Amino acid sequence: MTDAPSADNPFDLTGHVAVVTGGGSGIGLGIAEGLARAGATVAILGRNAGRLDTAAEQLRAHGRPVLPLVCDVADEDATTAAMARIRDEFGWLDSCFANAGVRGVFTPVLETSLAEFREVTRVDLDGVFLTLREAARQMIAAGRGGSLVAVSSLGAFQGMPRQPAYAASKAGVTALTDSLAVELARYGIRANSVAPGWFDTEMTSEGLNNERFRERVLPRVPVRRWGAPEDMAGVAVYLAGSASRYHTGDVLRLDGGYLKF
Repeated sequence: MTDAPSADNPFDLTGHVAVVTGGGSGIGLGIAEGLARAGATVAILGRNAGRLDTAAEQLRAHGRPVLPLVCDVADEDATTAAMARIRDEFGWLDSCFANAGVRGVFTPVLETSLAEFREVTRVDLDGVFLTLREAARQMIAAGRGGSLVAVSSLGAFQGMPRQPAYAASKAGVTALTDSLAVELARYGIRANSVAPGWFDTEMTSEGLNNERFRERVLPRVPVRRWGAPEDMAGVAVYLAGSASRYHTGDVLRLDGGYLKF
């Protein structure tokens, strides 16, 4: 690739190669849209081939290459192969957004089996670890530095009744990125997490469409609306590129002020 980012615009991602897991819909697609619009080449990973293909066509409207890859991020061999495929296709990897996740079912903790607990953590924690580890390996091999970003949740900061596995995973993700920030800085690799608040996505639709839930929660959001996937675009572009070159080991909350009210 011969394109190079503009020295005058730290938000220009021309020549940049990014990967977004869970990039076929929701927050992941919002991230991928922002990156592609800023000029990045984007690989999107997910388990639903049809959804990935639809998202890829949407992203290609921005004029940059898009690579959809079917991958279960909790499968170590599949994740390793996906990152190697991205390297082979584009030559390197500059940023990785570990967004893929599952919520699990709402179950009282006393009725939650270990198998049910691990069904969530295998994706939301193990999968994030595998994704970021393999991306970091590619970044170190290329010698270009890079940015690792994990999508966490407000569940990392407040109790989530009936969702112990999800909350534990998201808290683990924030600690994981802190550790990576310290260990990988010598390679020019930054690591941060982003904690969305109440975003209107397929995963949250059950709650957000519940009248009682809306009446109790929405008034606690100072901006008085739910987050939308496109609200992730700006922070994604910032964290991916040189604008954030001195920003690492942090958690960025995108919650419309929810935790402050």
